[in-house]
Amino acid sequence: MFYGTIDATKSIFGLPIENVDLRKKEFWALQDINFELKRGETLGLIGQNGSGKTTLLRLLNGLFPPDKGKITIRGRIGALIAVGAGFHPHMTGRENIFLNGTILGMTKPELKRKFDEIVDFAEIGDFIDSPVATYSSGMTVRLGFAIAIHCDPDILLLDEILAVGDGRFQQKCFSKIAKFLKNGTSVVFVSHSMPIVQMICKDAAFMDKGKILAYGKVEDVVGFYYNKCAVNVFETNEIGKNNFISTYNISYQYLKFYNEKGEETRTFQSGDDIIAEWRYEMQNEIKNVSVYFGMANDGFTHSGYSTAKTYDNYKVEKINSDTICRIRIKKPYLSPGDYIVSIGLWDENLQDCYYNDYESTGKIKIFSSNKIHTRFQFDHEWNVINK
Repeated sequence: MFYGTIDATKSIFGLPIENVDLRKKEFWALQDINFELKRGETLGLIGQNGSGKTTLLRLLNGLFPPDKGKITIRGRIGALIAVGAGFHPHMTGRENIFLNGTILGMTKPELKRKFDEIVDFAEIGDFIDSPVATYSSGMTVRLGFAIAIHCDPDILLLDEILAVGDGRFQQKCFSKIAKFLKNGTSVVFVSHSMPIVQMICKDAAFMDKGKILAYGKVEDVVGFYYNKCAVNVFETNEIGKNNFISTYNISYQYLKFYNEKGEETRTFQSGDDIIAEWRYEMQNEIKNVSVYFGMANDGFTHSGYSTAKTYDNYKVEKINSDTICRIRIKKPYLSPGDYIVSIGLWDENLQDCYYNDYESTGKIKIFSSNKIHTRFQFDHEWNVINK
């Protein structure tokens, strides 16, 4: 603790810390980290708790300098790393917009000009003149995200806290992120939700104990994550101890696509309804799950859907081999091209993955249209039927 105080004091005054060797009970939070992110690129940081993801974001945001090596950043950073970060709890939302905006490098005239846009995006209404201490975590996230994106960042750093917001606001954020990417903003995104990572990011890095163990295309790194962090089934005996039963053995029986006429096809015109239907093959019934369906092409146009609480809040009490999963995506004006299809099963809070397939499900083809949107979700409806 004594050495930590000395190091922190030197850091505040810009003095060098001569000793970079580990002292007793110290460890490297990050080690051998090396990557480059260009304009308009997206990087997802995934891994279990304590792997160093948030620490890396804080370094990128300049909250503290690295003990070894260097970080080179060109452009303005917009960051949302912790709920309430940069906010004074006893100041109003209005006052915190100017405080937090200044921290992000915005000028007072700029903040005045964008004030109404920030408030409208945050959707906190009359609470703008209430102390932030009275806000819910969701309201705080909405205000923080609204400020971060209105600083017109060249680089956007986002932590798991987006999961605090409701499903509708999340979709609003994803649409905004898509616009940023189109305009050349770079995004570094930390999350435990693989569906969200796959929706937002083109590349990913899997971190473990402060090191990057896998780096590359998001589908490859997510696959590495699943193999490294396999989910197991447990049951509780009479004295409350957990006994290992087995690893989930799940596949899918079939995955079919239909057009608006009910004809089976994998070729669609942009803007035509897409109906997907599938069943899972499993040994044991699973309760309180969320069903996932996603499409992604080689660019930045992604479309992902989930029945989870934080998405559509469509209750799936149980699922087994007889369950039929069906989703109808309404008027998806997607860019033309081949789309990789993925289906998955998660717990209802999107924390544990039971199954995810993005390799063997194949592709569907979208043909061009005069009306094309780059967005993450379209109007849709679920129908999960248990026989």
